Amino acid sequence: MLKSLKTYQLLFLRLILILAGIEFSIYLHKINFVFAPIFGFLIVFLLIIELYNYVKSIILLYDKTISSIIQNDFSSDFSKHKSKENDLFQLYDILKNKQNEQVSKDIIYTSILNNIETGIIILQKQEKDWNVFLMNDYFSTHFNVPKFSKWKYLKSHLPSLCDIIEKDDFQEIKTSIEISINQQNSQTFVLQASRTEIFKNDYFIVLLDSIQNVVEKKEKDAWINLMKVISHELLNSITPIRSICQNLQDLVEQDSLSSEDLEDIKNSVETMLRRSDHLQKFVEGYRKLAMLPSPKKQKIELKDLVNNSLDIMESMFKKENIEIVNSISRHYFITVDAQQIEQVLINLLTNSINALKKTNQKQIFISAEAKENRTFIKIADNGIGIEKEIENKIFLPFFTTRNEGAGIGLTLSKNIIEAHGGYINYKNENEKTVFEICLIEN
Repeated sequence: MLKSLKTYQLLFLRLILILAGIEFSIYLHKINFVFAPIFGFLIVFLLIIELYNYVKSIILLYDKTISSIIQNDFSSDFSKHKSKENDLFQLYDILKNKQNEQVSKDIIYTSILNNIETGIIILQKQEKDWNVFLMNDYFSTHFNVPKFSKWKYLKSHLPSLCDIIEKDDFQEIKTSIEISINQQNSQTFVLQASRTEIFKNDYFIVLLDSIQNVVEKKEKDAWINLMKVISHELLNSITPIRSICQNLQDLVEQDSLSSEDLEDIKNSVETMLRRSDHLQKFVEGYRKLAMLPSPKKQKIELKDLVNNSLDIMESMFKKENIEIVNSISRHYFITVDAQQIEQVLINLLTNSINALKKTNQKQIFISAEAKENRTFIKIADNGIGIEKEIENKIFLPFFTTRNEGAGIGLTLSKNIIEAHGGYINYKNENEKTVFEICLIEN
């Protein structure tokens, strides 16, 4: 048990006094004093009792401190006993501060979870059974479920949810589920669940989000992004046109026009025409995205489709000195709108050409692979790649990093592939920029 230096000194002093008292009493007895030795032994007895109480108080104090630490109870105040030499009370204060910090974090995290409009429930495995470790307010209120601590009670209220979790043996889940609330019509939710182990404790985290909420959020985000782009493009064209018009108005109100004034009028009209043309192209691009026709599908060999696209782009490849590595050798048949998919391939190849502008050894790699009922087409290049900060924006309408770009190529490609029931994504692979198309055969 740890003791401070002062405690040792006091204890040692008491022992010295007791020993001195015993020696002095024996000495008085030897020189034939009668009552003085008795009085001396009485004082020694009182000192022994005082020593016992002193040691007992120290032991009780340390025992209480250690017990508080073990039981995680930091309600006691040992500040008057604290000293720089006593590590035990310093340890108590450190653990107390950490406990207060952890409690504060728990309150904040719980408050955050309770204010999220997503149903959250965390289960903890105890021996062979699962118990509810945490249930946020949204889950309890939205599904009209009391904050149970037992899995069996939760199952009695939400059998449709619990049956799916048990069926997958409390493993990772990502699916949609229909849940009836208060015996009303069923609502569809996105169910995401994951399992994790923390300090040998097994936890199962369940998230439930309304499909309607997910769709509304994505629609809202899409509209906000679109309106930002549209307002930016409109202001970029309207602002200079308005400024030029004001300048022209000042010029025509003059009594006479000089040759310099006429030159200014000519330049102003040319500038307005350029900005008008840019605005017209922007509107046409938007119309092209908004009015994409439904694909007219027919069975075609992928190799022929790729070769047609490469033939169209051949002059640009030669001009930029780009090597094409086409590794599609097998016969893959896909059911697609040939013109639309050809447009996608041309858009992606154009994207690669622009990415290779500042590269010395320019290469574009084309490959394909079939898995089950899916065909994967990869177009990769060894160009400068896409910056991390803009990776999530490249498929947004009218987003471009090139001054001469319209910003609809990748968006149009994405829309065409999705109209075919597939998807397109971007990734980095072996130091190459890769766009992967997935087409699903029905």
